[in-house]
Amino acid sequence: MLVQYRDKSSALTHRRRQAEALLALTRAAEVPLLVNDDVALARAIGADGVHLGRDDAPLEEARTTLGPGAIIGVSCYADIDRARRLAEAGADYVAFGSVYPSTTKPGAPRAPIAVFADSAGLGVPRAAIGGITADNAPELVAAGADLLAVIGAIFDAKDPSAATRAIAAAFARP
Repeated sequence: MLVQYRDKSSALTHRRRQAEALLALTRAAEVPLLVNDDVALARAIGADGVHLGRDDAPLEEARTTLGPGAIIGVSCYADIDRARRLAEAGADYVAFGSVYPSTTKPGAPRAPIAVFADSAGLGVPRAAIGGITADNAPELVAAGADLLAVIGAIFDAKDPSAATRAIAAAFARP
């Protein structure tokens, strides 16, 4: 399990305060914290790593800034060649999506579920992003997703703990 801090609109001081508070919680729970898109903020608060999109800092720059032990994930959309290139360059995981329509990124290009089978053998975990719920999580895991990035299905749930357990159940082995 990983937690990612994602806020693209607030002022830096607000984001830093929130990220520091979240880091304290994730440290207490022994769960790594990644910062979305912001290598400088990740470094400033001592986060465990960063998740980068195509318009963010290059992977090599993030690795240099955060160090060899940092967790660095990269968005690959539906581009397996990008995923292969970045995995070979040292990404710790690659992410494909939006797999399903997402309220967080309503205009995001879609990635077909087949991208997980087609990207087998990259040597790094593959994350599914976009519109993931307890209902569609098993399909993604069966298709080869190693990680599931979830926002709405947990934060919009009446019982976030139950929603989290229901999604995590997709990884249960029979």
